[in-house]
Amino acid sequence: MISREPTLERLAVAKALLLDPFDLDEARLGAALGVIGEHRIDDADLYFQITRHEGWSLEEGIVKSGSFSIDQGVGVRAVAGEKTAFAYSDDISEASLLDAARTVRSIAAAGQSRAVRVGGAPRVAASRVLYGPTDPIATLDSAQKVALLERIERMARARDPRIVQVMAGLAAEYDVVLVARADGTRAADVRPLVRLSITVIAESSGRREVGSGGGGGRFGLGYFQEAQLQAYVEQAVNAALTNLESRPAPAGPMTVVLGPGWPGVLLHEAVGHGLEGDFNRKGSSTFAGRIGERVAARGVTVLDDGTLPDRRGSLNVDDEGHPSQRNVLIEDGILKGYLQDSMNARLMGVKPTGNARRESYAHVPMPRMTNTYMLAGDKTKEEIVASVKRGLYATNFGGGQVDITNGKFVFSANEAFWIENGRIQYPVKGATLIGNGPDALTRVAMIGNDLALDTGVGVCGKEGQSVPVGVGQPTLRIDGLTVGGTA
Repeated sequence: MISREPTLERLAVAKALLLDPFDLDEARLGAALGVIGEHRIDDADLYFQITRHEGWSLEEGIVKSGSFSIDQGVGVRAVAGEKTAFAYSDDISEASLLDAARTVRSIAAAGQSRAVRVGGAPRVAASRVLYGPTDPIATLDSAQKVALLERIERMARARDPRIVQVMAGLAAEYDVVLVARADGTRAADVRPLVRLSITVIAESSGRREVGSGGGGGRFGLGYFQEAQLQAYVEQAVNAALTNLESRPAPAGPMTVVLGPGWPGVLLHEAVGHGLEGDFNRKGSSTFAGRIGERVAARGVTVLDDGTLPDRRGSLNVDDEGHPSQRNVLIEDGILKGYLQDSMNARLMGVKPTGNARRESYAHVPMPRMTNTYMLAGDKTKEEIVASVKRGLYATNFGGGQVDITNGKFVFSANEAFWIENGRIQYPVKGATLIGNGPDALTRVAMIGNDLALDTGVGVCGKEGQSVPVGVGQPTLRIDGLTVGGTA
């Protein structure tokens, strides 16, 4: 059996699902793009997508719900200068495609843009091979999926008699996209995505606390073997039991130690969004115009890397057909660059960075993060904790807010501990971290050698669009953060 090169294989799968059933071919795609190109534009593309999603949920020992959905359609975009015209349809047909093309071509106004060359021989865009073209929904049958959730519940309850309630969810998605650009570029991706989540409630002496765990990535459901399930259960149960023993958190300026892995969500929100190209082109980010300047303490290196195999935030190609990249944003404290899609890169005179993302065919692409993390340093967690006279050790975060224009953030710690005289003393509850992202980066005093990525649960929201992402960091000591508490 002769197999095709993975990039060509993905393109063949996309055409079989998104073009062939609707009697669309290269000639018809070219005709639609040609209609848009009748006026002066800088760019145009067609974005076809079909997504199959399945979800199961367990509560009170019963799998109470199961869902399955299929969504498909095409988005048509024209870009002229800073303006974008966009139309979409859930009807994939030549008529709908041409109608959308005629709608968006009206964006162009004389003298405001250049004439992009539309057409030419179709060429396949370069791409990566970061995950297989698996249909994760088919990797387990319905009975196995139900049994998996029931197994999770039994494991959690057996872990400790104080666990009084268990909720678990299993989701799988098979997403196929095809991008046709005005210059003849063709790109496709087949994106599997799975996620398993568990939430437990522990009760003791009339007090109830919640803990959660889970993970996933771009692979099949077979990933969730016994050892992985045990790790998720332990994470959720330990968090709930720890919080049962927690005391009110102290408040005020203090040293804060952030644990590895998921606490990188603070880096994602407080710094990552401020490095997206659209905010910097418009001058609304606190990082705007600061390339080459010191924006963080020495030793702080921040990457956005969409090329990590099997990771939730990774992409073989972005949603404009560019291969994902490993982008160094901050190197040893110096700002090196921003995350770019095509439009903002063109307007800023730089190259796209493989960060154009959209929630679906019904949304326009914009510069977004993929997997954002800080590189490790040379200190052990024990050394970092031992260096703190009085402070907070935060190992897990819940919700937070950030203002892109000034970098101010507020984050709630789901799991945290009080440190005194270099030792972890007891868990605390009700702690919130308050600060300024760029300022916090300059206050990084120690960087751990234990870089970890999150387990695969991140979802990022921006301008009403949600996309899967990854975060990560090593243990960090940050001096002089403001902690809001209840003590």
